[in-house]
Amino acid sequence: MTVFDRRTLMLGAMGLGASAALPAWAKIAVQPAASAGFTAAGIADLNAKMHALVDQQKLAGVVTLLARKGKVVNLDAYGRQDASAPAPMTTDSIFRIASMTKPVVGVAMMQLWEQGRWKLDDPVAKHIPEFAGLKVKTDAGLADQARPMTMAQLMSHTAGFGVSSVYEKDNLRETDLQGMVDKLAKLPLVSQPGTDWAYGPCVDLQGYVVQKLSGKSLDRYLQDHIFTPLKMPDTQFWVDPSKTARVVRMHTYDPAGKIVAADFPIRTSPPRFLSGGGGLVSTAPDYYRFCQALLQGGELEGARILKPDTVKLMRKSVLQQGVGVDLYGPVQKGLGFGMDFAVHERPAESGLPHGQDSYWWGGAFGTWFWIDPTHDIVFVGMIQNLDGSIPGRGTPAVRDISPAAVYAALAERKT
Repeated sequence: MTVFDRRTLMLGAMGLGASAALPAWAKIAVQPAASAGFTAAGIADLNAKMHALVDQQKLAGVVTLLARKGKVVNLDAYGRQDASAPAPMTTDSIFRIASMTKPVVGVAMMQLWEQGRWKLDDPVAKHIPEFAGLKVKTDAGLADQARPMTMAQLMSHTAGFGVSSVYEKDNLRETDLQGMVDKLAKLPLVSQPGTDWAYGPCVDLQGYVVQKLSGKSLDRYLQDHIFTPLKMPDTQFWVDPSKTARVVRMHTYDPAGKIVAADFPIRTSPPRFLSGGGGLVSTAPDYYRFCQALLQGGELEGARILKPDTVKLMRKSVLQQGVGVDLYGPVQKGLGFGMDFAVHERPAESGLPHGQDSYWWGGAFGTWFWIDPTHDIVFVGMIQNLDGSIPGRGTPAVRDISPAAVYAALAERKT
């Protein structure tokens, strides 16, 4: 077993020894690959593939973490935090995780669901009265909702709101959460609730519901009920000024397709708009703890954030028949959508290597993760690119490369 210090690389770069005093959370025990059923050669190949993307100047740097059966077997940081500066990428580098915020807010919602604060079949208007009587835009004009949008639909991007680009001119995030609700209350729905999967403001609205039902601001609620219990010290809606040296710079591509630094601000104080849909920053080890807790039925090291049956409910698709997940193009075959997670329901249709019932999501700047209960696997990957999740915008297909390598590294694989 190797105890891998989350700051070893950074300390070395600063001329400091790895023996410097560190809190317990900063040390991750990396176990031999074979202890969790992986081949050492397979893990080496995974790292080689990630490193090659940096060496080819397709990425500035990358952090990956792989765990199975509760054992971290790989924690790797390679490259630089900033393509234009020498600071190395480290295992505790801080990333804007964008839409990987959504599953965190989904967990917060389900904690309140466990307390009986809301039900899946509740009309959304029961908790957001401003939405009572929202009309639906159709080719023939405005129409009534065939059935009131439900909370299950709000949790699965099928409540009838449009994709984010529909609201670009409305500047939903240039106010606070109440201001967003007030703006949406004046606009028609884009589709009948339940009939279409559209990736828009649904999880920002969930953040509003968390605030309303808990009586706490969203940042305070997440800190008290998720981040502190799970020991996630580097996850929040802003970066403490003392940690800015660990923040990874945003990147894009030059005309030749080479990675270059881009201007993109980082918040060092609480923002006015607490975006449950995409506002958090985090590290690979922090987000791993969140994922591992879910894989273990909602508990990690004695801290329980959800009941096991609630976690199972979150990864059960609630989409109506005929509704599919179509984030960047055609419907993705074999996938469903649960409570803020995509769900791998039918591997024979999807062609993906993940085990059945795996669940995941990714962030706009390229961060990604998956949780595989069939094989007891958690994987977290971190990069930082503008349009990093959109195919054809320059970012290499790390979300395809990494699972192919991970499952190829399994000595024995379930079918």
